[in-house]
Amino acid sequence: MLTEVPKSTPPESLSEDSFLNGSIIIRQPVNGYRAGIDPVMLAASVNARPGDRVLEAGAGHGTAGICLARRAPNCSVTGIEIQPDMVRLANDNARLNGLTDNVQVMIGDLERPLPRVAAGSFDHAIANPPFLRNDDANSSPDLGRATANSEGEAGLSDWIGFLLRMVRAEGTITLIHRADRLDEILSLMQGKAGEITVFPLWPKRGVAAKRVIIRARKDIRTPLVMLPGLVLHEEDGNYTEQADAILRGGACPLK
Repeated sequence: MLTEVPKSTPPESLSEDSFLNGSIIIRQPVNGYRAGIDPVMLAASVNARPGDRVLEAGAGHGTAGICLARRAPNCSVTGIEIQPDMVRLANDNARLNGLTDNVQVMIGDLERPLPRVAAGSFDHAIANPPFLRNDDANSSPDLGRATANSEGEAGLSDWIGFLLRMVRAEGTITLIHRADRLDEILSLMQGKAGEITVFPLWPKRGVAAKRVIIRARKDIRTPLVMLPGLVLHEEDGNYTEQADAILRGGACPLK
């Protein structure tokens, strides 16, 4: 159910930014981790049906989960986030967008048991994990940005293992990550998931992909599919027609 929420002015430490053609508003730190197009693309890659349950690991301030709940209003999204201030902000953002019945974010650490979240109880699990290993990360002095960008105690294998544990048999996991870590991601899914779909995001035509979206189904053995992907920008820097349509609320074409 969508509820009408009174408008208020954000504190000076937060900006108020619109996504999905202005259909949602996200408050996020002026200094610190800030959502770009990655969580929007991640949310657009999930084929959530009415009644589906979705888990987001590393929910941050809630952008991906809220975008997904707006696109698929009859699904429910549970977010897990390790930083208490981000949990509060994510739930405030859900409230700001009238989505408290659809999106709930709780404090959680994917390396430890989560008593309120049962393994195997979700139809989909999604994540925008930290892109940098500890040994190649230039840590930001801002805790929120450092936590979002650098793996910390939990490595990529922990993220993928957690997503797979949390979905039901034949459920989907979807993540967005650096293209140069695709081989590592695929090796971690081997024997555990199939129907793997790789969707490159090309910055411009003729430029190597820096990001990929990977979707897989638990306990499925069908072969991998490499899709043509999506060119994000024209030569003049504007978004391509296809990218703009997704950022305005369309679905990412992962067939």
